Amino acid sequence: MSGGFNLADAFDAVAETCAAQDAVVQGGTRRTWAAVERRARNLAAWMLERGATHQGKVAVYTYNHPAYVEGVYAAMKAALVPVNVNYRYREAELRYLLDNADAEIAIVHAEFVPLVRAVAGQLPRLRGVLVIDEDGGGALDGLPGAAGYDAVAETDRPAPRVARSPDDHLFLYTGGTTGMPKGVMWRQADLFLRLAGGGLMPPPDSLDGLRAVVANPPIPMRALIGPPLMHGTGWFTSVIAWLAGGSVLLLDNPTRFDPHELWQVVERERATSVTIVGDSFAKPMLRALREAPRPYDLSSLALISSSGVMWSQETKAGLLAAAPQLMLIDSFSSSEAVGMGLSVTTAAGVVQTGTFQLSDTTRLFSEQLALLDAVPGAKGLVGVGGPQPVGYYKDPEKSARTFVETPHGRFSVPGDWAVVNEDGRTLSLLGRGSVCINTGGEKVFPEEVEEVVKRFPGVLDCVVVGVPDERFGEAITAVVSAGAPLDGEALKAFVKQHLAGYKAPRHVLQVDDVYRSPSGKADFARTRQVALERLGLA
Repeated sequence: MSGGFNLADAFDAVAETCAAQDAVVQGGTRRTWAAVERRARNLAAWMLERGATHQGKVAVYTYNHPAYVEGVYAAMKAALVPVNVNYRYREAELRYLLDNADAEIAIVHAEFVPLVRAVAGQLPRLRGVLVIDEDGGGALDGLPGAAGYDAVAETDRPAPRVARSPDDHLFLYTGGTTGMPKGVMWRQADLFLRLAGGGLMPPPDSLDGLRAVVANPPIPMRALIGPPLMHGTGWFTSVIAWLAGGSVLLLDNPTRFDPHELWQVVERERATSVTIVGDSFAKPMLRALREAPRPYDLSSLALISSSGVMWSQETKAGLLAAAPQLMLIDSFSSSEAVGMGLSVTTAAGVVQTGTFQLSDTTRLFSEQLALLDAVPGAKGLVGVGGPQPVGYYKDPEKSARTFVETPHGRFSVPGDWAVVNEDGRTLSLLGRGSVCINTGGEKVFPEEVEEVVKRFPGVLDCVVVGVPDERFGEAITAVVSAGAPLDGEALKAFVKQHLAGYKAPRHVLQVDDVYRSPSGKADFARTRQVALERLGLA
């Protein structure tokens, strides 16, 4: 597909235009676009000095930190490929990812150095490690080509002379629901086309056009990122903000989520947007607003967006009561497919959670990956066209199953099911087929049940899984957290009021905290294991 730009070229154009404005802010660290461009340039030159090869891979293994956005920018400046690393991985998972990605350079927080040191000997391509060691602990010993991150970033070097291209890649490793993580390969030009303008308006068709847009934005974008940058929701939102000439705002403490801290940052930094992942963020945020000793100043805030996990109407209503000016957005996307759909809720009008618009580039497919007619009641896999990933790194078979060529163009079909509503124009999401529960021959999507369970009084969060059942094959099991003991039978009856009886949980298990990843996505494997143990089925 034509159009789009190398992201480093685009960021350079923004840095030139917005030099004195904030590019990234975290606590007491505030860096302008000029400072970030300079630091990224120095980091890029160091990576090439270490012998990184054209389109070699740079693993970014950090918490949310200015080094994350700088490091990705630096990799792209050097015509290298940024690779995200989940900071929850243990030794075997880390070794697999770094080896699978052919990592040549790594950017690492000091506390992760022991794990990197343990696997470095099995990574023959690794040529350099940049260590973020803010406490000055001297964690460089035993690492190939190790150097302190800040020392390199602050040492001026000549700008790297490399041939950058719109075809340069960025990798987004996704854990999925089964198996080892897979590297989703994006052309940078395609990401530009998807993310410039927030995906809501045509992107600029030249770098001069980009300069003109960021020089006079309608509203300066100050985007507070709640989830980890290591996941697509966090990182892609950061790219959207940067391509708008805006600022990326990070929570002061990157290792835990404190909703009061989030609102304090909104107030202090005059954030215009907040990115979250569903009710695991939104419900604590709403509680914090209600229990605050004084109202937070939210007058700068225009929108809160969620991607990856739907959030409930009740939570949205509470947030709108506190800040009626807000636009609340559900974005239906995944690592493999950006732009499947959008749902917007405002004080003036409510769009049902999980309802998304059909379009020329959003279509339904059968399990055999044949295009379906979008007639009311049709159920199928959602596919999205337009700029999408190239495929999965080193996995042509999975690429062929996910990225489908049709007479109407190429579509990404990552495995999410939906049904066409009676209006024939919108879709209601059902969930990911890989975690679908088969109970008595009926297919039940966990997300559909979770959204109802979360509306039961007292429920804070919920993940639904299937467990073995002698009669029905699988039994629907709701694992919930709540502020007080729940009446499981009353909860089951509540679900039956809103869904077909076979979709109601047969088991309700209460836990202190529902099991989720740092990004807020359900940890189905751990939830199921806990359910099996609690029910004596393990």
